[in-house]
Amino acid sequence: MQEILYLELPTPDTAAVQTWLQSDFKPAYGHKINTTTGCCLDFSEAEAESGGLGELSIFIWSLQRTTYLKVFRYCQSAVPQEDRILSGLTADLQAEFPHQFPEPPPINFDEQSIFSALTKDYPLTVRYFQRMPNGEADLTRVYWWEQRWRQGVRHPQQPKQVIWQTQVQEIPAATPRYDLIYLGGALGVIHAAVMARLGYRVLLIERLPFGRMNREWNISRSEFQSLIDLGLFTPAEFESVIACEYEDGFHKFFDANNPAHCKAPILQTPTVLNIAIDSGKLLHLCGQKLRQAGGEIWAETEFIKAEVGPHQVWLEATHLPTGRERQVSGRLLVDAMGTASAIAWQMNGGRTFDSVCPTVGAVVSGFDPGVWDSKYGDVLNSHGDISRGRQLIWELFPAGGDELTIYLFHYHQVHPNNPGSLLEMYEDFFTILPEYRRCDLDALEWIKPTFGYIPGHFSVGSSDRRVAFDRLTSIGDAASLQSPLIFTGFGSLVRNIPRLTDLLDTALKHDLLRASDLEQIRAYQSNVAVTWLFSRGMMVPLGQHLPPNRVNAMLNTFFGILAEQSPQLAEAFIKDRAGWLPFNRMAIQAAFKNPTLLYWIWQMVGPKDMIRWLGSYFSFTLDALLHFLLGGWFPQLVRWWQPWLEEVNPGLWLWLLARSYAIAYSVGQPRLERSLRTEPMPDPTAIKL
Repeated sequence: MQEILYLELPTPDTAAVQTWLQSDFKPAYGHKINTTTGCCLDFSEAEAESGGLGELSIFIWSLQRTTYLKVFRYCQSAVPQEDRILSGLTADLQAEFPHQFPEPPPINFDEQSIFSALTKDYPLTVRYFQRMPNGEADLTRVYWWEQRWRQGVRHPQQPKQVIWQTQVQEIPAATPRYDLIYLGGALGVIHAAVMARLGYRVLLIERLPFGRMNREWNISRSEFQSLIDLGLFTPAEFESVIACEYEDGFHKFFDANNPAHCKAPILQTPTVLNIAIDSGKLLHLCGQKLRQAGGEIWAETEFIKAEVGPHQVWLEATHLPTGRERQVSGRLLVDAMGTASAIAWQMNGGRTFDSVCPTVGAVVSGFDPGVWDSKYGDVLNSHGDISRGRQLIWELFPAGGDELTIYLFHYHQVHPNNPGSLLEMYEDFFTILPEYRRCDLDALEWIKPTFGYIPGHFSVGSSDRRVAFDRLTSIGDAASLQSPLIFTGFGSLVRNIPRLTDLLDTALKHDLLRASDLEQIRAYQSNVAVTWLFSRGMMVPLGQHLPPNRVNAMLNTFFGILAEQSPQLAEAFIKDRAGWLPFNRMAIQAAFKNPTLLYWIWQMVGPKDMIRWLGSYFSFTLDALLHFLLGGWFPQLVRWWQPWLEEVNPGLWLWLLARSYAIAYSVGQPRLERSLRTEPMPDPTAIKL
C-alpha cells in the first residue's frame, strides 16, 4: 500500500464531497466501487494479462471544519493511466469545491440583535457568546472590528482623513493643553504612565470603558524587567499583576503526514511567555500611576480628528455616553489605537499591512485536569494540516486559578477578496476546540472572549514604513512592528520601552517634534525584520492549493533544529534575540536537513517578495557588521559626548542616540544600552532619562 495523493478540499460539507465522488466522479479508467468513506477503482481486469491485481482506494474525512482526501495504491507499480486519473480527479475536485470567502451579513441593530442576526451563519459562535457575561457587547465588538478591518483593506487608497495640517498659531483660551495626548488605553496607558512619571502633562483618550481588553498578555520575567527598571512598577507590584506562572511551554506542529526528515520533537521553552498577566489589573494600576503623576484619562471618548499646527496639535473627540464634543490640544499626539487606527491607515494608505493574524479565543475554566495540566502552556501548536487555505495555530496559556487563555490564529495575506474573518475563525474555534483539547464545550465556563487583528509589515529597512507625522508618532500595533512569531504590540512595546522612552523624552525636551525627528523613534529591529520570511512561510497564498502538510513540514524543519540547540539559543531565537551568526547557522542547517525547503519557500513567497527579503537580509548583515565594528565603543562615546553635544546640537544628539540604540537592538541585545548608565537610576519622577 502506498499513498499517492493527499488533498485538502476547502469545504466543511464532507457529505457533499462524498456524494460527488460516488455519483459525479466518472473515471475513464478502472471500475469504480463506492465505499462508506469514498470509493475505490478496481484495475484487476486491466492487469489480468500480467497476473497482477491493481486498486486505487479513495477515502475522505473531516477535521478542522474542512475535508481531506487521500488516494492509496494497492499494488507494486502504477496502475494504467494513474497520473491522468489523479490529475483529473484533483482538477475536478478543486473546480467543484473552490475556496469560499463568506461575508458577514449586514445588520440593522434597530431591528435585530447581534445574536439573531448571526445565528444562521455562525450558530456555535452565537451559542457560546450567549454564555459569556458581556457576550452581546463583545460579539458586537467582534463584528465592528471585522467590518472596520474589511473597509480598510478594501479601500487602502482612500483612507478616511483624520489628520490635517494647519498654520494657525493661537491656542483657544478655553482649550486645556498637554505635553502628550495618547489615543488608545491598552498599550497607550503603559507608556503614558511612564512619561507622566517623568514630569510630562499627559492625557489618555480611550474609546471603551477604561481597562477593558480584547486580548490577554503573556511575557517573561526578564522582559518585564524593563518596566521595573524604568520605575513604573516595583517588584512587589509586578508580582501582584501575575495571574499565573507556568513551568514549561511547548512548541509542536502536526507531523503525522510528514516525511521522516520533516518530523520534529517537542521544543520546550520554559521561560518564553510563561508569565500570564492579569491585563485588567495591570491597566488599572497603570491608570492609577498615571493619575497620581498628574495625568488624566478620558474614557468612553472617541477620537474624531486632529489638526497639526506649527506649535501644537488640536484634537476633537466625542464623549460617547453623552454625545458631547470635546476639544483639547497638546504638543505631541501618540497613536496607540492598534490595527483599527484611522491615523495609521491615513499615513500608510498607499501601502498598509503585508500580513495579518486574525486571532480569536477565550478565557475559560472548567477543563478536566486530565486533559491539561495548568503548569504547562502551548506556545505554538498545530494539530492538523492546512484548513480552508489557512494553517491554523493554537496557543494555550494558564491564567489565574483554573482558568486557561486559548487562542486560535493563522498568518494571512491581506487581500480585498479575502481580508480575513474573525467570525469565521470563531466558528472554527468552537468547532475545533474539542478536537484540539478533548473537552465538552457545554461543561466549560466561558469567562470572556479574546480577539483582534494583529498586523504585520515586512520591513526591508528601518524607514520603509511611516510611523510619524509632524507632532504625531505611533506605538504598538498601530506601528505594525511586532515579531512574526509570537510577540504582538505588547511584547514589542515592553522590549523597546527603554529606548522609546529615552528618545521621546529627548525629542520633547528639545521640541524636536517634526516628522523627520519622530521617525527615528520606532521599535525596529533588523534581526526581527529579517524573520518575516517565517511568517510568510506560514501563509498560504490566496487561492492556491498547496499540499496540506506543506506548512507543518516547513515549521517542523526549523523547530526541529531549534530543539537540537541549547535551551539558551532556542529561547533567544523565540524571543527575537538571535544574532547574525545563529540565524545563518540555522538557515544552513535547515537547507541541509530539507533540501526542498528553498523551493517550497520560493513557491510560496514568489520572486518579488524574495527580492524584498534579500533587502531585509542585507540590512541585517549591515547592522551586524556595524555592531561588530562599533558596538564595543560607539555607544559609550555617544554617552560621553552627551553633556555638551545635547546642548549645542540637540538634533544631532537625537540622531546619534537613536543610532547607538539601533546598534544594540538590531542584533538582539536590547539591554546593552541601559548597561551604559554609570549611576543608579534615581526616582523616575525626578529624572529625564
